[in-house]
Amino acid sequence: MPSHIDFMARAIQLAKQGLYSTDPNPRVGCVLVKEGNIIGEGYHVRAGEGHAEVNALAQAGSAAQGATAYVTLEPCSHFGRTPPCSDTLIKAGIRTLVCAMQDPNPEVSGRGFEKMRAAGIEIISGVLESEAKKLNPGFIKRMSGGLPYVRVKIASSLDGRTAMASGESQWITGGNARADVQRLRARSSAIISGIDSILADDSSLTVREDELALADAELAKRAIEKQPLRVILDSHGRIRPDHKVVNQSGQTLVCVRHGVQLPNFVESLALNHGESGLNLRELLKALADRQCNEVLVETGSTLAGQFIQQGLVDEVVHYMAPCLMGSEARPVFAMDIETMADKIPVQISDVRHFGNDIRFTYTLQSQNKD
Repeated sequence: MPSHIDFMARAIQLAKQGLYSTDPNPRVGCVLVKEGNIIGEGYHVRAGEGHAEVNALAQAGSAAQGATAYVTLEPCSHFGRTPPCSDTLIKAGIRTLVCAMQDPNPEVSGRGFEKMRAAGIEIISGVLESEAKKLNPGFIKRMSGGLPYVRVKIASSLDGRTAMASGESQWITGGNARADVQRLRARSSAIISGIDSILADDSSLTVREDELALADAELAKRAIEKQPLRVILDSHGRIRPDHKVVNQSGQTLVCVRHGVQLPNFVESLALNHGESGLNLRELLKALADRQCNEVLVETGSTLAGQFIQQGLVDEVVHYMAPCLMGSEARPVFAMDIETMADKIPVQISDVRHFGNDIRFTYTLQSQNKD
């Protein structure tokens, strides 16, 4: 007989189908079970469309009466673009709710559970909670701390170099690793880069379907239909209307220091400016206000180092290629660290092969707090 863990694992698997398309909403899966059998299942596909519970109930129909609902996130209790899922489950006659985690959204947190308990529904919470949290690190961070989840992506040689002294950097890693970067972009709400990177490479910073390498055609289609916000840090307004980054589908936001005016070919955001450049915390707060959950930083060593040293990074995704580039090539992070006491500890959370390259994922104890 399948257990609560088995059915919740299926709900988490379903939620992952919304990895690239639910933004700014969380990724959620739902499984309806009766007498040990799945009678309906669903996941949240896009913001503004039916939530996971609604889609699962539509599949189950009247058989949902007396069933158990397995949901990866507490059912919502407020009216947004769709009605409250807690009310929908109550109306359907659900007998038991098994939930992975409480919703961090202050408008919901605990209220969905309370409403369903008051209706006589048994609540079991915390099943596969740690796995469910991995679905939505950005949503959780934004709702609980007011800032997005920040990843820094880097590609380097074995000796920790990201570009030759001349700036030449294409390509350090192979195609499999670059396809994985496309998938990182696709799950992100925004991609941050610096103007120096744009001037050097004329990057598009888009998600490209032909490079995603997704076997599921529907997932690939959804991954490109809503391009992440492209954010360029450009203190002095050097961006030009012929740069690729401002001529792609989706939105581009160019951040300048106060007093710098950009022509109307692109949206701009004025930020405070200090000794180390534009105020990065202020930028992240502005992105959270725009409902950005996960932010990917793809830039050179100087800006990447600033994000790290200011304690604004939650995760570093490092693709290491089996090659050597020499001591004159550019480093991964440009940072001023003089003593061992000042070194920044990181924790390895994942290691994977992508062709001949290795992807290391590190987590950091960020200081993204007010």
